[in-house]
Amino acid sequence: MSAKSQFLKKLQTRHTVPSAFKSQSEADVAAFRYQMEQLLEQMSDWVADTGLQAETANASVSDLLVEGGTFSISAILVRHEERTIKFTPLFLYGHGVTGCVEITLHTSGKARPLGRLFMRTGNTKGWSSILDSDPSRSTCIFDEETFFNVIENLLP
Repeated sequence: MSAKSQFLKKLQTRHTVPSAFKSQSEADVAAFRYQMEQLLEQMSDWVADTGLQAETANASVSDLLVEGGTFSISAILVRHEERTIKFTPLFLYGHGVTGCVEITLHTSGKARPLGRLFMRTGNTKGWSSILDSDPSRSTCIFDEETFFNVIENLLP
């Protein structure tokens, strides 16, 4: 990451993190939204010279542990011709995780699950993933290598 990118990331963090929240769930929803924005920026950087583009779509997440039960958040889509990989927020709170995103391949009107991302797993912060293509179903860091392994599904 360039010095400029690091500076802009720190600057944005200072402007987007409110000083106080009414509840922990409100803080976690804000963190989930922010981390999805950061993930979009990272994916955009990763696909910069490929002709692909990462874009957003609105998603609604239902979670009984969140005040109001539902909140809106951005999903991320990466398209190639008639195929799309969607990174769709699924839930905020789950067994040992905070912030779950389902990864699916959409083609010819069908959806095939590819795995899941987790914003926080236990005490680990940062995106981790479990991919359906991994027979061990072990959790790994979601990085550029993992991203390209996932979007390889865009190519028939």
